[in-house]
Amino acid sequence: MKNLYVLLCIIYFGIHNTSFAQSQVSVNDDALTVIDSLYKEDQFYFSATYNILSKLPSGVDQTGFSLGLHAGFIKDMPINKRRNIAIGVGLGYSYNSYNQNLGIIEGEDHTVNYVVLDDTYEFDYSKNNFYLHMVELPIEFRWRTSTPTDYRFWRIYTGFKLGYVFSHISNFKGEVAEVRYTDVDGFNDLQYGLTLSVGYNTWNFYVYYALNPIFKDDVTTLISQERIEMNAIKLGLIFYML
Repeated sequence: MKNLYVLLCIIYFGIHNTSFAQSQVSVNDDALTVIDSLYKEDQFYFSATYNILSKLPSGVDQTGFSLGLHAGFIKDMPINKRRNIAIGVGLGYSYNSYNQNLGIIEGEDHTVNYVVLDDTYEFDYSKNNFYLHMVELPIEFRWRTSTPTDYRFWRIYTGFKLGYVFSHISNFKGEVAEVRYTDVDGFNDLQYGLTLSVGYNTWNFYVYYALNPIFKDDVTTLISQERIEMNAIKLGLIFYML
């Protein structure tokens, strides 16, 4: 009888300890599935665009592919309880190239002339473009279908972007010369425009429409004295990540 009593005690305590261990595991499993009710979305961005020049002067055309690369950080600040509506404010860098036939040439008196390179000039050239390097301040109103546990969602972000041009470079390479200018005085240092991002999950279409011209108000073409009011339109893809 004594041995039977000992055996029954061992079985009882064994079952009790097993149940306790299982309850501990289920508590730990529940802890692993805690939902972050204060989540944020889309803090970092990277985009690649095709840059289009609008409002071209007479005789000026784009040539080749004009590339834009943009990256930065946006502070996401939800403004409703569901956290699918937010304001975004950030800081970024933007590189933009423009291939066209508007030659930027410095005269003997160090004045800058803007020459339309059309058929009136009897020489060939292989390169004529300018580059803009900018620091940008994006401000966005954000709507999305995200939840704390859903990382694939629709988004529509509209906003305004202010940019400061800290470097501009003009390149010309042809039969008569090879010229490179830095910090040309005729560019507007401030560039600003409207933005729109629309998409689902990874793939998002991006549009930027500039509200002011690339060049200053007093910049004109050399012969016709036509004011150069070109502004930029950027079309491409933008990628977001946390």
